[in-house]
Amino acid sequence: MDILDDEKVGLERLAAIVESSDDAIISKSLDGIVRTWNHGAEKIFGYTADEMIGQPILKLIPPELHDEETQILSKLRAGQKIDHFDTVRLTKDGRRLDISLTVSPLRDSSGTIIGASKVARDITERKSAERLQKLLVDELNHRVKNTLATVQALANQSLASSPDPARFAASFRGRLQALANAHDLLVKERMQGLPLHELIKVELRPDEGGARRVDIQGPRVVLDGTMAVQMALIFHELATNARKYGALSMTHGRVEISWRRNAAAPEEILISWREETPISVTPPQNTGFGTRLIEKSLKAAGGRASFDYTPHGLRVELAARCPDEMSSSLLVEAPEMPIAAPNASVRSPSIDGLKVLLVEDEVVVSMDMECKLEELGCTVIGPASSVEEALSVLSTHQPDIALVDANLGGERVDKVVTALAKRNIPFMFSTGYGRETLPADFQDAGVLAKPFNDDQLSAAVESLAYQAESRSQSPLAAN
Repeated sequence: MDILDDEKVGLERLAAIVESSDDAIISKSLDGIVRTWNHGAEKIFGYTADEMIGQPILKLIPPELHDEETQILSKLRAGQKIDHFDTVRLTKDGRRLDISLTVSPLRDSSGTIIGASKVARDITERKSAERLQKLLVDELNHRVKNTLATVQALANQSLASSPDPARFAASFRGRLQALANAHDLLVKERMQGLPLHELIKVELRPDEGGARRVDIQGPRVVLDGTMAVQMALIFHELATNARKYGALSMTHGRVEISWRRNAAAPEEILISWREETPISVTPPQNTGFGTRLIEKSLKAAGGRASFDYTPHGLRVELAARCPDEMSSSLLVEAPEMPIAAPNASVRSPSIDGLKVLLVEDEVVVSMDMECKLEELGCTVIGPASSVEEALSVLSTHQPDIALVDANLGGERVDKVVTALAKRNIPFMFSTGYGRETLPADFQDAGVLAKPFNDDQLSAAVESLAYQAESRSQSPLAAN
């Protein structure tokens, strides 16, 4: 085989590669007329080779980008380099495609530039993903800033309406937790909206073992993110008031919550909150922050609220704009929820002097938990802020119980909880993540969900103290 035969074989192979490529490979003259058109170009742009060869390349270029082609041809004639770039082209059916374009000069045997070769790759999916990513980042930025602004406002208003630091801390923590609950549920629903009945159940925070004192009934209503946050704060305020002063502060008190579509205004949902109390409830002399928050939140969203103190308890009627389509076939009735009532027959465990291993890497949170645990009478071991430090503490101390952050700066805590389990030390995870992120062998363990209030921390410690007492009294423990 001579040199000419080798060149012929090489050209045939090159032609086969060009023709089989998924990219559009096109050649054109210096006046912008298409000379070659491969299968990839037909697939991307929809035109056959017969339809495009001999036609101006401007047929593929949106009118507003015609200057782009003029500049490319000018640079080619001047022998200038053309850098790879992203642009937009038109398909046969008029769709606009995002493409990645490479332009290379074509030369004759004497080295004179006679045209150009273009390689175009469809990057529409990549560009769509980039736009979606930007949208999500912008939305996240918006939500974070709005949430921070809400937190700042809650702090200011809670402080203004609280006569002492302790009451301020309690009210502020509760409102923060209401926000966290709403955001947690929204994430679980993949930010696709939040069912109203789920929000009410979470904000009322039922405890196990109590009498059934809360009824929830209503058809399915899905709230968007903004409305979900507003309603979370509203139901938090109502529930807090009921626990402190209303039906849930009394042994035989009850709360009934129901909602329905307003027949006269289908975009409006009517919510009824009714408290039944064994004794008459005295109306407050002044309007508190919670009441103002409820009224103004609904008013700002085009709704309204009314409060009526009757001899049998508080009646609250809320009207909120909620354009979601409701269907009684989707959810006719939500189940009743238990709210714990005091039970004098159950003895509280002794937590005075209880040795608590605290594993937490957020310094401010750790300081606050240590302070609260000491106020409960516990002896804090640690705190440990890393897996290595926690294991080191365990090598020299024998805690009664442990509270363990589920994630220590990105480090998994599997070794820590495995060591606790081997030593029969009751523990609970303290985390803002979902249960699915816990170590695989311990996903059924107790969880103290962040952010939590003093009562929930106290309840967690008491629960672990019960376990510690039970294990110490077990015959297996004695062996």
